[in-house]
Amino acid sequence: MDTHKQYYESINLPDVLSIRNVSELYSNIVSEFHSRDTIIISIPEGAEADLSFVQLIESSRRQAKSTGKTFKLSSPASGSVLKVLERAGFIESFDQEGANFWLHKEVTL
Repeated sequence: MDTHKQYYESINLPDVLSIRNVSELYSNIVSEFHSRDTIIISIPEGAEADLSFVQLIESSRRQAKSTGKTFKLSSPASGSVLKVLERAGFIESFDQEGANFWLHKEVTL
């Protein structure tokens, strides 16, 4: 096994990220948590998402933090995912850590 891959894995998600497949997405993420130190989620451009997906990713992010793992998005939220974040009120309530995770907004001085 490639040593680099042991510590880093990108999970490529399907084009539909909804309640219909959230159980499968959850299983994939949990599996990666057990075998990786760093997990990067790649959301396809044009993916259709609902609130269950955002909740899954948000809970995974918090779980990663509590267990000392690194969990991040390969690119900032956009399209349907960004719209769900806006409609659900996440964007307005993001702290710096949340903004950095979802929108890749770094602290600027």
